[in-house]
Amino acid sequence: MRIFKNPFPGVTTVADRHGRLRYRLRRIVKGRRIDCYLPGPIGSTAFRRAYDAAINGEQTAGPKAAHGTIAFLVEAYLGSVAFANLAASTKTGKRRRLDWIRDSIGDARFAAVRPRHVEALMQKKNGVEAGNRLKKELSQLFEYAAKHYGFTGKNPAALADSIKGKSTGFHTWTVEEVEVYRATHPTGSKPRLAFELFLGTGASRQDAARMTRSNIRGDRLFYRRGKTGQPVDLPIIPELAMELALLPLSQMPLLARDDGVKGYTPESLGNMFRGWCTAAGLPHCSAHGLRKAGATRLAEAGCTENQIASFLGHASTREAARYTAAANRAQMATTGLALLGGESGTNVSNLPKKVGQS
Repeated sequence: MRIFKNPFPGVTTVADRHGRLRYRLRRIVKGRRIDCYLPGPIGSTAFRRAYDAAINGEQTAGPKAAHGTIAFLVEAYLGSVAFANLAASTKTGKRRRLDWIRDSIGDARFAAVRPRHVEALMQKKNGVEAGNRLKKELSQLFEYAAKHYGFTGKNPAALADSIKGKSTGFHTWTVEEVEVYRATHPTGSKPRLAFELFLGTGASRQDAARMTRSNIRGDRLFYRRGKTGQPVDLPIIPELAMELALLPLSQMPLLARDDGVKGYTPESLGNMFRGWCTAAGLPHCSAHGLRKAGATRLAEAGCTENQIASFLGHASTREAARYTAAANRAQMATTGLALLGGESGTNVSNLPKKVGQS
């Protein structure tokens, strides 16, 4: 049987958030990563022209939105080298957020946007973190406009006020929740292995989904973060070692589907783990919450910011500082109260039985 060669390597058909089919080109040519959408239908003159331009690194026809609008700016950035060089996991979320901006204020001219407009848009997002992230995305768009499209005004997003309030993000697992999960999913099960892998390595979904036996080197586990490329080299703690020892020798992915051959995608692994959490009566818990729990217990054990950053796979210690600061405050409060002596540290057993009960 004759096998026909694909005339457009790297092109796949994907559905956008509206359910419409689009042609996406993803390839690496001479070390240059290409990730862009092509006009259809496949094989048409416009398709071939855009495909050749992307492969050869030429400037494509550019955005279709009206010049000077927010939509134009979003489309220009999504087709830029700066966006193409982002990690795949970063692109997914960023494209979704930029699409929301384009749908919301795409027709507005970016020269006419003021800080009050940005603040009003931030209030439409759900929560403190989402609103402030929108401010950051808009600020980056205006920086792009200043660099490439002659925007000389003040950055309205940078001048806008951030939303005040504390956002804790993903729920951090408690010690009690850890024990509940372990009691529900026994050792030797896939849910238990996934749990110990997340907790013992601090890996994200995409990193855990890619791990195979090749990541195990003696009594250590090595991988590179998919998001940043930062290397992570960790000792395998006993709880994780016990689960890894029970894996079939023929299984290469550490977390494999039921066939034992294929691994999970980051999205499917996240969905599976959510289901396992729900089965344990912990629907509010997640894989990312275990990553935070791992960092928290290191901080409470007295680890330094550099040690926690190494565990998380961060190049800087800024994120790790949040965990150590919280742990230090708790420790200082405990030490401070202990200095009071006398009755402050006694008679705890004599407290009324209803104290602390809901």
